[in-house]
Amino acid sequence: MDMKSLMPFGRSSSPTRRGGEEDPFAMMRREMDRMFESFSRDWGMPALPGGFSSPKVDVAETDKGLEISAELPGIDQKDIQLDLADGILTIKAEHQEEKENKDEKKHYHLVERSRGSYLRRFVIPFEPDADKVNASFDKGVLKVMVPRSKAAEKNVKKIKINGG
Repeated sequence: MDMKSLMPFGRSSSPTRRGGEEDPFAMMRREMDRMFESFSRDWGMPALPGGFSSPKVDVAETDKGLEISAELPGIDQKDIQLDLADGILTIKAEHQEEKENKDEKKHYHLVERSRGSYLRRFVIPFEPDADKVNASFDKGVLKVMVPRSKAAEKNVKKIKINGG
């Protein structure tokens, strides 16, 4: 029996066994790594530094302002923070859940925990009217409307383009 194939990962310098065949444990580890990478990619929430996920968003700029819709599945409204400071809108949310199942007759006890944090920041491309920003949350979707300030609307100057 080849003892190298029983060594923990990282202890062998070669991923192949004698005879040129590949170590089945190394193959299984690569496949598991690929599966977990694919799984996190399929959720559509790339990880950010600090362990945050980035929620899927739709952003539309209209003549009235900026409309943002963010998907925050599994989040309660009380766990969402929405801030506007120095022309940057920040959406931050945390999700914590713990479920416990017991059945004395079947002799099992199960505790599951999940935790997730979302963070997304948007630079507002105009001067916002901070007092009139509004947000709503329904069925896991946060909708934010950031209106333009009246001063920003007045500062728009049309420029005539001369032909060549």
